Formats: sequence, C-alpha cells, structure tokens
Amino acid sequence: MISRIIKDETVRRLRHLIADAGKIAIICHVGPDGDAVGSSLALAHVLGALGKEARCIIPDATSSLLMQLPEAKELVDACKHPDFARTLLREADLIFCLDFNDPKRVDRMADALLAARASKVMIDHHENPVDFTTIAISQPEMAATCYVLFRVLCRLELLPYIDSVASTLMLAGILTDTGGFAYNSSDPELFEVVAELLRHGADKDGLIRLLFNTVSENALRLNAYAMDRKLEVDRGMGAALITLSRAELNRYHYCKGDTESLVNKPLAIPGVVYSCFMREEEKYIKVSMRSKGDFPVNEICAEHFGGGGHLNAAGGEFHGTLEEAAEAFRALMAENKKKYINKKQ
Repeated sequence: MISRIIKDETVRRLRHLIADAGKIAIICHVGPDGDAVGSSLALAHVLGALGKEARCIIPDATSSLLMQLPEAKELVDACKHPDFARTLLREADLIFCLDFNDPKRVDRMADALLAARASKVMIDHHENPVDFTTIAISQPEMAATCYVLFRVLCRLELLPYIDSVASTLMLAGILTDTGGFAYNSSDPELFEVVAELLRHGADKDGLIRLLFNTVSENALRLNAYAMDRKLEVDRGMGAALITLSRAELNRYHYCKGDTESLVNKPLAIPGVVYSCFMREEEKYIKVSMRSKGDFPVNEICAEHFGGGGHLNAAGGEFHGTLEEAAEAFRALMAENKKKYINKKQ
C-alpha cells in the first residue's frame, strides 16, 4: 500500500486549477535529463487525455537518446524557438514547473516564467525550494520527480489515464535518476510504484536498451579515452576525477549525453567513495559528482560549485579554466576525507 504524502488541500487546489485551465505549459530545467523530459512528457500526455492543450518547453536541447522517448518530438526547444516558448508561457492558463525548484534553473526562460500571469505548480524532488509558485509539491526524500508525479496523478484520481506511454515516460525518469536503481533507490514504495507502472504497460526492457545499452561509436571511443587517459584515482582520499577539455570533446565529435554515465564508472573501483567528472563548456566547467553509501556529494557541490542535488548524485559549475576547476577539486579531497570519510570510521 502506497502512503498518502500529498495533503488533501493541495490535491483539492490542484484539481481546481487543472479543471479551470484550457492551455497548460510545462517547463523543466536547463540541460534536461531523463527525469525532466520523462515527467514533462508524461504529464502532458495525461493532461492531453483529459482534453487539455498541454505543451512542453525545454530551455535547451536534450540528448539524442532521450529524443527517442515516446512523444519527445513534441518538446519545444527554447533555444531553437525562443519566441514560441515565451508565447506558450505568456498565454498559458496554468504552468507546471517540473524537476526544478528555483527559477534560475530554467536559464534564459526565467524572466518569461516569472512574468507569466498563470498560476504555477511545482512538482520536484530537490532540496531547498524557492517560493515562486502557487502550489509547491516538493519531496526531496523521493528518488525522482517522475516518482512524485505518479503519486500526484494517483491522488488526483487520474490513474485510469496512465497508459503505456505515460508509464514508460515516468519509468524513464525513475531509471535515469537512480542510475538503474544503483543509488537513491532504497525506498520500498518506489518499487511499488515501478510495479504499478509495469502493470500499466511501461516498456522496461526497451528503456534499459535505450538508456543504458545504446551508445554511438564516437561516444564509446570518447568514454574509452576518458577512462584510459584522463582518469585520476586517489584511493587514499577515496576519490576519482575525470576531466575533458573542449578540444578533447570536439576530437570525438561530442554530442549532448555522450558522457552521461561516465562519472559513475570510477565508483566500481575498490576504495573509491566518490567520483567527479568535469567537462569544459563554452563559458563554464560543468561539474558532476556521484558517491557510494552516505557520502554527501550534494553538500560538496552546494558549498564549492554553486549547485546541489542528492546525497549520491549532484552537480554544479565552476567559472574558470578546466585546470583551475581540477585543482579546486584536488584541494578539497583532504578536507572531504577528514569531514566525511574519517568521521564515520
């Protein structure tokens, strides 16, 4: 039996907002991952089944793999169609903010989002939400926004509208945000929800092939190069670091999503408790971290790289050169060992 975590008053208000809305806009965070894309498309699909006009906005492009998810062609990329994306927000009767809890996470669309007159509903699972929505359903203890969304839809009595498409999309978000249940997935009720999604037709095997067992030749070679030539391991500190410059990325014709799981791989090395991957972007260094056990990479990313996330999966940014970012991480390793590793020994 799945517990009821969403308050009755919240459900009542949300039900009225949906009933009164004709045009609904759904927006997720910049750099949309499987949870952002999956939750957005799943919600749009269910709302469409209710007869609502629901459109999904992504602040920038997602990976080619995620573009193979059901109905992904309906995503409106605000980088390619900025005027249309802004019009959707401006003309919406209701706006859903999925998988983010701070307007700055939608990047260039933040001003348009905040200026929109429509009521706004947040459905998210990240810590420290900002107060900018009419309704905020924030569940940081949950593994994925798709997990939260399923429970919201059930409380709205919309389970009959969750078909194989919506189920597959929500399972995609859960799988990607848990690394295929490798982390952030110790909640027994999560697997009850997964079982329910399977009963409603979720294509688990297809998702596993797409999300974890499909890779381009260029991406395969890039990841092999990164592991062979760029991996630094310090077992004494319990840490691993991988850095890739823009020149190295270009050499292998990098496309968005090609290094999605690279940061996880060093965690298979005995003695490595946490792993960091740094990728050079045009104006900043993208920082991704993963960890095992109770090592809190979210605290490190929040304190030192202006980001955050979850206990075992977090990210942030560094404004400077790739070499400076790497040195900043190396300088933190002794502090991290003393603060997080030695403390529990």
